[in-house]
Amino acid sequence: MSGLLTAAIAGISWCFCTASASLCSSWCGNDKPSTMPPSATSGRKRSVLLLAFSIVVSLIYQYGLAPNYDKISWQYLSDAWSSGCDIIEGNEELVQVCAGNAGVYRASSAAFVFFVIFGIAAKCRPTSNREAWPAKYVLFLFLCVGTIFIPNDPIFIPIFLWVARVGSVLFILLQQVILVDIAYNWNLSWLDKSDQAELDEGPGKGKKWLSAILVSCGILYIASLAGIIIMYIHFGGCATNDAFISITLVMSCLCTLIQLTISQTGSLLTSACLTLYVTYLCGTSVSKNPNAECNPKLGETSTWSIILGLLLAFISLIWAGWSYTSDKRLGRSESAAAGNDEGDEEKPKVGGVVLNNESADGAADSPPPESSNQESNSTNTAPPSCSWKLNAVMALICCWYAMALTGWGAIEKRGDIANPDVGEVSMWMLIVSQWVALLLYLWTLVAPSLFPDRDFS
Repeated sequence: MSGLLTAAIAGISWCFCTASASLCSSWCGNDKPSTMPPSATSGRKRSVLLLAFSIVVSLIYQYGLAPNYDKISWQYLSDAWSSGCDIIEGNEELVQVCAGNAGVYRASSAAFVFFVIFGIAAKCRPTSNREAWPAKYVLFLFLCVGTIFIPNDPIFIPIFLWVARVGSVLFILLQQVILVDIAYNWNLSWLDKSDQAELDEGPGKGKKWLSAILVSCGILYIASLAGIIIMYIHFGGCATNDAFISITLVMSCLCTLIQLTISQTGSLLTSACLTLYVTYLCGTSVSKNPNAECNPKLGETSTWSIILGLLLAFISLIWAGWSYTSDKRLGRSESAAAGNDEGDEEKPKVGGVVLNNESADGAADSPPPESSNQESNSTNTAPPSCSWKLNAVMALICCWYAMALTGWGAIEKRGDIANPDVGEVSMWMLIVSQWVALLLYLWTLVAPSLFPDRDFS
């Protein structure tokens, strides 16, 4: 019996160790040969994992080290963490908030510098995004530890603070462009599938895709209306929140009306997507209001609310890092695009019966060995990848999460440890990003009519 138990434990241990090794290899190792051209998202999992590490370190610095900076026996460290906060020296609580913000800047700046350096490396050597990740993690750890000994002023406050603000604005603009483009592409994709079904399956077979578009529009508009009603119920009664919600409702209706009556390029599905997106931004904005009278959802500073608030902030930031580095949002690598273009030329789609003897003979004959060698050589000498885009986006996300956790560098009128991403500046930045998205979509609707001689495709 003991032998069977020992064998079972050994088998389970072996499976666990094998799975752990496989997981570590997947996240830290290089699982592809160096001859294979990297995609635009090469190293994505490992980059997002490093982003997660930096967010955890930021929260530890902000709510663990910073509130206790004055208890550090080494006077140099105590002065380093409080430097740049001299203007609020009379209020110890605000000094701790300022030191906490600087703690976030320490970890986020380390991640920012890391992604900038390896973005340049990926531009020079495309495969570097999937190489030597254990060493990269160690380097990042040294960067984080090294920032502890650097005074706040002037590296973190004000230099990196303004770098992060500019980078965050760029990331917000990038968000709006990407999401408007996704909304348009969704509609075009289903229209193409409808046309293809008409050709492949027969007349009337494409109606299922058109019906899917209409059903999706209905679901999106119903969800948007439900969201606006919920916001009026839970966040209404405050002038600021009422204005944000009403502007969202009016502008969404205006965009849909212009798309239905004036626009030559818009579509109802695109309008529905944008309506739901701006409703989400409005809900997120009013939930960031630091005024308890305007925001009944503010958590109390209890153990569970602190854990829940930090966990939700961590998950939302990681999701942003993961979703905005997907292949669809970064674009395919140049080598993949080139390969696809060449493939389309070499293997054209032929429908019906081929009557041309030369074409038939050419299609039937296999290529000589020399041509095969030439093709393989051309494949091996594909253009360099655009995998550096991943590092560029990750660097902007580092700027953005630094601003999200510090209320865009605000010391007053911001959240607490139970509501780490609440703040007046954060609220306004979200609603402004909503207005940018609405104006951008309105421009795409009216620009072709205002400038008919220009190509907006």
